[in-house]
Amino acid sequence: MTDSNGFHLAAKAPTPPGTKLKSAFSGAQPRHIVLTSHSNRFSSSAALPIQWGKADPLERGPIIATVTDPVHRNVIGAHSGSYAVYRALAVASGVLQPDHRPDLTNTAPTVPIGPYSSWADPNKIVSFDPFGALVSEVFRPLLDQAYDIRPTIAITQAHIQLPELQTAIRQGLIQEDGVIVKPGGDLVVNKAAIEPVWYLPGVAARLGVDEEEIRYALFEQTGGMFPELVTRPDLKIFLPPIGGITVYILGDVAAITDPNRPLAVRVHDECNGSDVFGSDICTCRPYLVHGVEACVQTAQVGGAGVIVYFRKEGRALGEVTKFLVYNARKRQQGGDRADAYFSRTECVAGVQDMRFQELMPDVLHWLGITQIDRFISMSDMKYNAIVNSGIKIVERVPIPEDLIPADAKVEIEAKKAAGYYSEHQTLSPEGLARVKGRKLVD
Repeated sequence: MTDSNGFHLAAKAPTPPGTKLKSAFSGAQPRHIVLTSHSNRFSSSAALPIQWGKADPLERGPIIATVTDPVHRNVIGAHSGSYAVYRALAVASGVLQPDHRPDLTNTAPTVPIGPYSSWADPNKIVSFDPFGALVSEVFRPLLDQAYDIRPTIAITQAHIQLPELQTAIRQGLIQEDGVIVKPGGDLVVNKAAIEPVWYLPGVAARLGVDEEEIRYALFEQTGGMFPELVTRPDLKIFLPPIGGITVYILGDVAAITDPNRPLAVRVHDECNGSDVFGSDICTCRPYLVHGVEACVQTAQVGGAGVIVYFRKEGRALGEVTKFLVYNARKRQQGGDRADAYFSRTECVAGVQDMRFQELMPDVLHWLGITQIDRFISMSDMKYNAIVNSGIKIVERVPIPEDLIPADAKVEIEAKKAAGYYSEHQTLSPEGLARVKGRKLVD
């Protein structure tokens, strides 16, 4: 038997959960395959509709990406982003039961966040589910009816340590107050992990393109991984296989939404080489640490600090592309130069930047932010995206000159010349050409 697209469908009952399975394409009798690209696989009464932007979560509808009960699915994709592939390996290896459902006992957020009016504005949040941390609470009636609804946000508490903060303490830049900064320099934070949940009409509108174009591009550029993008226009929610967001909150959470208390924010895009291993070709870790210090300082005077960490390695180009660009920059005629900083990226990647900061302010609206007193960033793209979303920024804070590594002068001068915020005059084209990094050692 074949479906309308020519795929073979075996007319046999599904294999019981937990049974060791052979490949559907091996020489053995093929397994029953459920193609979710056909609407008749879904029961109109069992698959709950989603009305994005409704204030009542039950009226809005839950995000159901279950693979164990197809008639309940109402979204495209799977939970956990790129980690869904690891889950598949665990199932294939027999170490994870494919029908496992998480026991959500005692997993509720450690601090309350929201709901805020922005949660009910379909234009404010389009890239994740604002109710994602409250699943066990707001969708309890549906969970009791055996709907497999899973959290897409988790909120917990932690202590974090950064060696640079020890120096800041010794210099008197931050104080060991015993509450925010413990003796020894540990920072007490609340943190949230957020998985992506895209409302496709909203994402398309935010980027200024047609929804159909977004769907076709996603389908084609992922090698046809998600056929529902083009065959199921009725499904408006997509869980993309990408990294998510981590939010670190310092100080009183209530201060985030209080206009009478100061708020510092650093929006940071992942840079594994610098953030984790201390590479000196960019300013990422120094600026991240400076942002943390500013957040501590603001929290210690009665406000709050927020660090937002996006998994967008190498301007969302990926680490392989980033390292290729490093080699191209170092080996080009004249060496690594500020005047060729962006052009070498574009030669390799075809574009200078793929982060699309238009979606970034969603997390700030989820936190209920309406004003940022100190924005620890020089990025004009981030600034414009935030301000254009309706959030006021009072002060922009550039990275101090003494925190810029010598080999990162190429990056910072090129960015300043491209329009990044700076308190200093930008260099002329001739001056940029004279700013060079160290040579590559082959």
